Amino acid sequence: MIVMDKDKIDKKDHILDVAEKIFADFGYDGASTRMISGEAGVNMAMLNYYFGSKEGLYLAIFERKISAFRTLLQNIGNDDSISAWDKMERCVDNYVERIIANNCFQKLINRELTLSKRTELTDKMANILMTNVQEFKKIMQEGIDKGLFDKDIDQELTIMVIFGTKSYVINSAHISSRVLGHDVYDASFLETELKPRMKIFMKKLLKSYLVKQ
Repeated sequence: MIVMDKDKIDKKDHILDVAEKIFADFGYDGASTRMISGEAGVNMAMLNYYFGSKEGLYLAIFERKISAFRTLLQNIGNDDSISAWDKMERCVDNYVERIIANNCFQKLINRELTLSKRTELTDKMANILMTNVQEFKKIMQEGIDKGLFDKDIDQELTIMVIFGTKSYVINSAHISSRVLGHDVYDASFLETELKPRMKIFMKKLLKSYLVKQ
């Protein structure tokens, strides 16, 4: 029975991995469940059994990625042995690690959320993403409450700086590649150069703004 349960989990993860790539390549409207089932090597009945619909499958991809990061952020936020700034540093490090390692998922997010149309699906996606935004805000509020951070910081715009840096690099790839002098879709450049550079930049920027001098 344990083996069967593990097989089900492995099969669901395989479908989600395949679906993530197809949605990233074709967008929500361009991808189809038949396309995904064929690429994943499963029948439509199994796909519908696990996820119910294309929207259910799409949101399951989101929830899998976001919930894992949410748990990590919560664990950092609940660690009473470190300061609010130490928590922010760790969150930034883990955030940058994830956006570089999950470039396919970042493409998937940007394909839908950067479209001008607002739909029930984009609202659901935004609600899922906001759970992680709230974890960052909790840490900032802790820093303010304990007198470590400036009480006049703009939490909302700080969040936009954190998440917006990544969005600009990916959404404006042709420009950001020229600014950086490297192809931002070059995996080697992302891993060895851009990732450590982003960590240093974001932490220096945030520290100068958040922490009382």
